[in-house]
Amino acid sequence: MIPKWLTTRYQNRDRAGAVQRKGMGVQTTLGSSVTFDGVGLHSGAPVRMTVHPAPTDHGIVFRRTDVKGMNPRIPALWDHVTPSKLCTLIENADGVSVSTIEHIMAALTGVGIHNALIEIDGPEVPILDGSSAPFVRGMRAAGLRTLGGALSAIRVLKPVEVREGEAVARLEPASALEIDFAIDFTDAAIGKQEKRLNMANGAFVRELMDSRTFCRQADVDYMRANGLALGGTYENAVVVDGDKVLSPGGLRHADEAVRHKMLDALGDLALAGAPILGRYTGNRAGHAMTNRLLRALFADDSAWEWEACTPAQAYRLPGAGVCRPAVAAR
Repeated sequence: MIPKWLTTRYQNRDRAGAVQRKGMGVQTTLGSSVTFDGVGLHSGAPVRMTVHPAPTDHGIVFRRTDVKGMNPRIPALWDHVTPSKLCTLIENADGVSVSTIEHIMAALTGVGIHNALIEIDGPEVPILDGSSAPFVRGMRAAGLRTLGGALSAIRVLKPVEVREGEAVARLEPASALEIDFAIDFTDAAIGKQEKRLNMANGAFVRELMDSRTFCRQADVDYMRANGLALGGTYENAVVVDGDKVLSPGGLRHADEAVRHKMLDALGDLALAGAPILGRYTGNRAGHAMTNRLLRALFADDSAWEWEACTPAQAYRLPGAGVCRPAVAAR
């Protein structure tokens, strides 16, 4: 028996034209390609990444242009995630991987892109300024193109939760995507922070996209001693030490840390493979826990269902209306 999630968000594919005539929401892609140059946060290696338009039902797929003799394509899906404490890493059956994908995934969701081919010449997405803002600016400049396929979403039908110690991640029913996040750090520069957002009406672009990854100076020292964070600087991360913010210019928001955790959560939830209609609650949750939550959701067929999006529903999805339209697909 084929698992329910593999019946796919595109189960209306053969009826796309009819569904469109009935006024259903449609899939999107970029209006043109956009390239980002930078370095990997952990490797420190230079990397070039180009996000290309892709056709209906393509989804988000990474393609390693530096790989020869193996399958270079890695679908950005929850069941391709390999456990990693410091970032989100996806891998295909040949062992070809791409890491630190959470910021670009959040940006794609935050500007309403459903289909894209992401070509990258190395194993790690460029960190740029440590947020999603450079990705968002590039993709907004490229514009949005509507495609011919009907848009389906994943509706959460009942609460699903995973725990690890004091950390909790939970999905429960809601009419649109909401994110509720809380963190608690001993460093006074971060401390306790909590924020809740309905992700409709451009909330990601307005509230979250410019919030940078953060860490403690002690963590930086430890990671560098172990060959990690080699591309990290005070310019592409918020580094704190007790009550001090060491990064030049200080914080972009007083609660920048929890906003970044929400950005990460949005990027990790994007690996569901379709927009989620539900409320996500995270308390001290990280990348691995959000992936465990998606696995728990899709393991229970009674916890979710596919739903064809009406135009009204599509308009309430993250990213709806934030990109200028490009020429429609023929």
